[in-house]
Amino acid sequence: MQVINMKDVPKKPHLSPLFTGDEVTIQPLVPEGGDYNMSIVNFGKGVRNKFHMHESDQILIVTSGKGIVATEQEQRTVTVGDVILFPKGEKHWHGACEDSEFGHIFITKTGGQNYIQLED
Repeated sequence: MQVINMKDVPKKPHLSPLFTGDEVTIQPLVPEGGDYNMSIVNFGKGVRNKFHMHESDQILIVTSGKGIVATEQEQRTVTVGDVILFPKGEKHWHGACEDSEFGHIFITKTGGQNYIQLED
């Protein structure tokens, strides 16, 4: 068994062409090599990721601030405590509102690509 507290996991800069800005940090919550990827991603005000999809379902659990989750069909504002499920292969994006930072835990299965970016 392993027990960690999220506040004890250091925030590391997470630069990627997937994001619309560079104010993004990541906090890995489980070691690599297991069955799942799980980390906290923190977005600066107005920063989001671009349309992408995953080869497995993706679960987001909002941990701080106010954000937006979107598919091609809808866009929703989410806050602390909201849980979002993007089914495998669903084109989507998520990130911070213009007036708020935003953090969420993401969970995906390991194997394959972590994400497939669908816009530049």
